[in-house]
Amino acid sequence: MSVEAQKETLEFQAEVSQVLNLVIRSLYSNKEIFLRELISNASDAAEKLRFESLTDDALFEDDPDLRIRVTFDEEAGTLTISDNGIGMNRHEVSETIGTIASSGTKKFFESMTGDQSKDSEMIGQFGVGFYSAFIVADKVTLITRRAGLGEEHGVRWESDGQGAYSIENVDKPSRGTDVILHLNEDEKEFLAGYRLRGIISKFSDHISMPVEMEKEFHGEEEEKPETPEFERVNTGTALWMRAKSEITDEEYNDFYKHVSHDFEAPLAHAHNRVEGNNEYSALLYIPSRAPFDMWDRDQKHGVKLFVRRVFIMDEAEKLMPRYLRFVKGVVDSDDLPLNVSREILQHNRKIDTIRQANTKRVLGVLEKMAKNDAEKYQTFWDQFGKVMKEGPAEDFGSKDKIAALLRFASTHNEGDEQNVSLDDYISRMPEEQEKIYYITAESAAAARFSPHLEVFKKKGIEVLLLSDRVDEWLVSGLTEYEGKTLQSVAKGELDLGDMDDEEEKASQEKQAEEHKGLLEKMKDVLGDGVKEVRISHRLTDSPACLVVEDHDMSANLARVLKSVGQDAPATAPIIEINLEHPLVERLENEDDEARFGDLTQVLFDQAQLAEGGQLDDPAAFVRRLNSLMLNLSGK
Repeated sequence: MSVEAQKETLEFQAEVSQVLNLVIRSLYSNKEIFLRELISNASDAAEKLRFESLTDDALFEDDPDLRIRVTFDEEAGTLTISDNGIGMNRHEVSETIGTIASSGTKKFFESMTGDQSKDSEMIGQFGVGFYSAFIVADKVTLITRRAGLGEEHGVRWESDGQGAYSIENVDKPSRGTDVILHLNEDEKEFLAGYRLRGIISKFSDHISMPVEMEKEFHGEEEEKPETPEFERVNTGTALWMRAKSEITDEEYNDFYKHVSHDFEAPLAHAHNRVEGNNEYSALLYIPSRAPFDMWDRDQKHGVKLFVRRVFIMDEAEKLMPRYLRFVKGVVDSDDLPLNVSREILQHNRKIDTIRQANTKRVLGVLEKMAKNDAEKYQTFWDQFGKVMKEGPAEDFGSKDKIAALLRFASTHNEGDEQNVSLDDYISRMPEEQEKIYYITAESAAAARFSPHLEVFKKKGIEVLLLSDRVDEWLVSGLTEYEGKTLQSVAKGELDLGDMDDEEEKASQEKQAEEHKGLLEKMKDVLGDGVKEVRISHRLTDSPACLVVEDHDMSANLARVLKSVGQDAPATAPIIEINLEHPLVERLENEDDEARFGDLTQVLFDQAQLAEGGQLDDPAAFVRRLNSLMLNLSGK
């Protein structure tokens, strides 16, 4: 089949069209970034070739000098970014440019506000990369060939960004990729050497790969050669290898945008050089906004790994614990073998040492931020707090450091903002209080208005309000802090220690004995649906609540597991009743067995609903409630 016969015209994936429209509409005011993105992509392609060539030097095809070239043609109105890196075959072009393979795509578009300034910030987190070319171009042509002498042909991809693209096989003698931008009439400013050099210097000076442009000649002073001469226009020094004192904040921020493809500056960074038996450099960044794929289980996260300035892999997960997966940056080791593989990374003591040091360094940056700039730390927490809550259960060695960085909503504050630290909580504890009390629930409102809190409000005892799904995982790994046990207010017998009123306790024990018949009768009605019926020491306003034993799974955790398709062990709850509530008083005086049964079941169902549960038989609940209401009305 001939090369030309392979041409196809295809429609963009719907999400790609949306990205293109958003790029053109929202990022036009920051249009210079297109060159940064395309040079960054070219740099990645060259680095990947250098890595693959470690096991197959034939990929170089007698052209070992990797480079990126930026050229322009004023007459044709085109700007071209070329590299002699790894290149792509037809399948890779279709997968990379025709679609957006990210489960975060839907969430990204659902988050769009219609406010261009806000949307332009968010699109940076999505990583538009190649599509940024359409900010300045009304047509983009890509010609590429995968490295390797066995590759038979190149691929030509072309689109005007209006919903479709063409793809065909073409002859391309050399490996690598050319991205040709057919510039809009209003963007001819990018057909000037001085303008392009300024942008490259601003955004891409740190790229280790040479970025070249045609050498400029000035009239009669110099004779222009027949064959174009190219000169390097970026310094190309690996930023992480330079002394910190020589690097400006702007350079740090520009490098972050290169490695992360983000448009916003990071919140903070940590840069260090370690010498000794395990020598390496690390430059780590904490972003200012969470990526849309942070919760995607299939998406890989991590920092870039280099060995002696040679790029080895993106998303080197073993260099950072999972709960710090939002961290971006570079680790460059002097001691790892150049042919290091993912399998070797998993069983390498030096990697373990680097990961431990990286973890300590990032947590140190966060500790400093929390201490010196509470507003900035709150920004961090609002974006990454849910991920940090995975830490205590995952990283036992750093549990105390992570715990100090956690923030919660609390009954001490009126709003639902998570801004209370465990140290804040402890500082407000009465001297006689021995435990840190918390409640987990499926929503902030369910937590704040839970009947389990009633006695705590009465006694002025602060309770932490946990309503994120990850909170159940958090409290399974964090059972104490600074010698104080964390205690759920919805588990076990309520024991307030020295804060309990002894006379009140004695009165409650006496009540339990006096009303033993009521408790037994209710247990007969509810049967195996409950483990026990007992007098409540927690309730002051509500008629009943459900609790579980200290070591049983909470009802909220059971709901979380079921929502993700996992089995949760069936655990019968304990129902506690408030003897002073009018409904319970009426129940105890009810002579009609049927109405007693209905009212008992309604109290149980209401207690389930109050803590966010779902009823097994909602219709039966409605029938019982209607019957009781009719009875109260005298009909």
